[in-house]
Amino acid sequence: MTIKVALAGAGAFGIKHLDGIKNIDGVEVVSLISRDLAKTQEVADKYGIKHVTTDLADSLAIKEVDAVILCTPTQMHASQSIACLEAGKHVQVEIPLCDILADGEKVVALQKQTGLVAMCGHTRRFNPSHQYVHQKITAGEFNILQMDVQTYFFRRTNMNALGQARSWTDHLLWHHAAHTVDLFAYQAGSPIVKANAIQGPIHPTLGIAMDMSIQLKAANGAICTLSLSFNNDGPLGTFFRYIGDTATYIARYDDLFNGKEEKIDVSKVDVSMNGIELQDREFFAAIKEGREPNASVAQVLPCYQVLHNLELQLNAG
Repeated sequence: MTIKVALAGAGAFGIKHLDGIKNIDGVEVVSLISRDLAKTQEVADKYGIKHVTTDLADSLAIKEVDAVILCTPTQMHASQSIACLEAGKHVQVEIPLCDILADGEKVVALQKQTGLVAMCGHTRRFNPSHQYVHQKITAGEFNILQMDVQTYFFRRTNMNALGQARSWTDHLLWHHAAHTVDLFAYQAGSPIVKANAIQGPIHPTLGIAMDMSIQLKAANGAICTLSLSFNNDGPLGTFFRYIGDTATYIARYDDLFNGKEEKIDVSKVDVSMNGIELQDREFFAAIKEGREPNASVAQVLPCYQVLHNLELQLNAG
């Protein structure tokens, strides 16, 4: 069985998925959707994708398409996920599932109704670095006492990772904090019961907070401190420090170090060192095996409930 895939969003992250899918047997991308037809055609030509369109509906109408990967602007994620499920297609939507909780709840309800695979791109669950820590936790060799996380970018203008102008505005809470809020509950193995947030000034043209601080507490007592900024002039990305009862781990994407900055070999943790590829492998395996994937929309919904409550807190503040 070859899974035929349509991919929406031929920007920086869509290309990461295309690079990952190249390494996965039994999967073929047959349709590419993005807003700029000329640029989309250019990417399609590079990856040998025959069908190109600017409208997701065109791809959903293709009978042979089994599944869709959505790498589109945040504001479209929930409505496009619903469109895919209504068309009878499995769907993987990039993070965040939604930026309005009620929309995410609709996606989860429709997934249950259809029985199709619906997954959200919470990549941190799949990075070999975080998988290594998760395996230590499930083996009973490590318990999290505290996580300290820094999510830093230098993004004072509305540009993507390739330095191209974005058609939408990124968000520290609904996009970037979602990674850590989900990962903390997942790694702690315990639901978040307390969450606080403060934010810096709202940017005059982007209309978003450029700096934010979040505190979380899990039911089992583990705590997490998350600092986020679009103003940091330095290394970009998210860096995680796990402080536990038996060790300290520092995760930087797919790389892992101990508390003394000694590198830990995570090359044998999974079949690849690429978290995006591993995420896609899980999506396609769940389709073939007819099971719920890790990071299903139902599994990650509690994260968006926390983000919703934090947004209410920030708006009230």
